[in-house]
Amino acid sequence: MKDRFDLFILIGIGVSLLSFVFALWLNHWVKSRPSSNERIAQIGKLIRNGANTFIRKEYIVLARFAGVVALLILLFVPQPIWKGDYLRNIIMAVSYIGGTVFSAVAGVIGIRVATIANMKTAEAAQTGIRPSFLTGFRGGSVMGMAVVGSTLLGVSLVMLITNDTTALLGFSFGASSLALFAKAGGGIFTKTADVSADLVGKVELGIPEDDPRNPAVIADNVGDNVGDVAGMGADLFDSNVASITAALVIAAALDSSAGGLAHASMVLCYAAAGLLASIIGVGLARMGKRSGPTGALNLSTYITTAIFGVLTAAATWAFDFEWRIWGASAVGLLVGVVIGLASDYFTNDLRKPVRNVAKASGSGPAFTILSGVSYGFLSTLPAMAGIAVSALAAYKLCAPLGDGYAMFGISMAAVGMLSIVGMIISNDAYGPIVDNARGLVEMGGLGEEALEISDSLDSAGNTVKAITKGFAIGAAGLTVIALLGAFISEVNTHAAKLGVEGITGFDIMNPVVFFGMLVGAAVPAVFSALLILGVDRNAQRMVAEIHRQFREIIGLREGKEGVVPEYDRCIEIATHGALRELIPAGLIAIGATLAVGFIGGVQAIGGFLCGNIISGLLLALFMSNAGGLWDNAKKYVEAGNLGGKGSQAHKSAVVGDTVGDPFKDTAGPSINTQITVVSLVSSLAAALFLAYSLF
Repeated sequence: MKDRFDLFILIGIGVSLLSFVFALWLNHWVKSRPSSNERIAQIGKLIRNGANTFIRKEYIVLARFAGVVALLILLFVPQPIWKGDYLRNIIMAVSYIGGTVFSAVAGVIGIRVATIANMKTAEAAQTGIRPSFLTGFRGGSVMGMAVVGSTLLGVSLVMLITNDTTALLGFSFGASSLALFAKAGGGIFTKTADVSADLVGKVELGIPEDDPRNPAVIADNVGDNVGDVAGMGADLFDSNVASITAALVIAAALDSSAGGLAHASMVLCYAAAGLLASIIGVGLARMGKRSGPTGALNLSTYITTAIFGVLTAAATWAFDFEWRIWGASAVGLLVGVVIGLASDYFTNDLRKPVRNVAKASGSGPAFTILSGVSYGFLSTLPAMAGIAVSALAAYKLCAPLGDGYAMFGISMAAVGMLSIVGMIISNDAYGPIVDNARGLVEMGGLGEEALEISDSLDSAGNTVKAITKGFAIGAAGLTVIALLGAFISEVNTHAAKLGVEGITGFDIMNPVVFFGMLVGAAVPAVFSALLILGVDRNAQRMVAEIHRQFREIIGLREGKEGVVPEYDRCIEIATHGALRELIPAGLIAIGATLAVGFIGGVQAIGGFLCGNIISGLLLALFMSNAGGLWDNAKKYVEAGNLGGKGSQAHKSAVVGDTVGDPFKDTAGPSINTQITVVSLVSSLAAALFLAYSLF
């Protein structure tokens, strides 16, 4: 059995290296696309330099934070270093640093290719929609292959070197903590610029979205890269690592009682199959003569899903894995697709909700907000029910196999849901690339036909982005349920060593559990508020700067030749504001977890995690879908419907979009990372909560 497990580790490393080779080929293909427009090259350089500057400054801040956390882990986790085995503490600290490094590298790779692919996609729009689509998609696919390849390589190396699932929790915490702050910081940056550019440009002055006269327009394009490429990449890297980690922790507990390593082998096998399916799916992705860009993106997702199902079924048969567990992973994957379709219904401008909100906008911005909030809340039911159904189905499928298998089934449903994450990230990174390309087409003056093509690609990107966000949040929901199982497993392991009673579940009638549940439910709301307030404060500073430039730079408003705004000032405001605002929200989430654990012990933490999961998923789904709905309602009006640009409906829809921006791109997608972080902190500090708590 050990030989088979080692074989799957080597297969995992081999498939991850294959994904890196494929990513290099995709990167070379994108770079080889023709580009000769000097104006686009000049603007593209400004965007690339701004993104690289922000990422460099952000990672310096995060490196200091990671250094402090690594020192605390070295001293206290899994036990105080002066009481336990100091070598385990060292392994945990090194694993944590490894997780942060892998996550950071994935983000840097995404930024580098996205800031080249945006220019190539813009110029390809002059030759037609299909070459432009393929350039944007393959640019995003570099990120997809790099992120998932890094996930599988990192997990495989940690298991190969340490053979310790607790060390894997440290690696996952490194990925999650960096993702939390990268997503928050990138989200604050991008929405600061987006909100400011829209409010002053569209609402006050009535100038186009990517008009080069607007001082915030370059910062807005920079934000697409640091928030939606690097930030979302780090977020999905974290979710994927966490799902595999939770499954391996539970698998290790099952293997220790059953003997052998069959369950851990199954986890690694399915993870490798998912990456292989994504490589094939990305390679086959094309836009047909009749299908639009949205149809091409969705079809590639369905093809990848089918390939994964076939590969895992073949592996289950060949290696004599348990078919019930395969069924659990298949349920997770199918529910992921259903959640994506539900998000599509509420955010696609071909559907009633978006069109109804656009119509309501004709009566004023208050109705835009009221109708958007209402549909946003309605959209949470299908996804929450889907997560509940997949967890219940996986539980019931695997429970007959024996103790511990029900929770393992849920963890494998999460692995199944995230199995095609390579394709999901490719679709997601496509969005900001074509968004940037649309701006470059307008600023580069490439003509109406190219602008129409880039608008079509951008609209598809917005729709698919809403689907991928729903998918990511749904996967995070299943993952954290599995992490709850991993927490129980860690508590019981440490309880056996300390000679104290372990836990099997959490009774909400227990006041200690209920105390934790109430605090846990409040944390996502506080976390979201801090991030949105960060965008609010920063955007107010940028709006004042934009007003100053239009007031003081003579000829800027009129667009006189040779008069250029001070783009760097807006990039600087967004950068400094994001770096100032990104740490407090994350620290409050981590601090609340530790406080509850040391006050109420492991029972209170069980309640805390349950409250945090339910409240967090609800808020994340609501904000992501409401924000996507408002964005596409604005685009629906801008396409010439209900009065078109400059109408009352348009001005109201822009207000709705500015409210939705920090919802869908800052707070919403950051919450699922916050849930993962507090779950991992709970598991890592389980021994401390057992040994030191008031109640």
